[in-house]
Amino acid sequence: MDMQGKMILNFQISILIYSIISIPLIFLLGLGIILLIGIAIIALVFPILNAIKVSNGEMPSYPLSIEFIK
Repeated sequence: MDMQGKMILNFQISILIYSIISIPLIFLLGLGIILLIGIAIIALVFPILNAIKVSNGEMPSYPLSIEFIK
């Protein structure tokens, strides 16, 4: 349970960093808007999928997650 909490916290911090990085990219031909939409979809879908995995006894996996907390 402790490891799963660290994984989701790392994922949420990574999503925040990616969102902050994409804000200046909005001014470069709108690339930031596309990136923000992708980040929003990932931030919505992966916690739901991984909650289902954990309830089935499987290990969750969060893509593009930077490991801040070990």
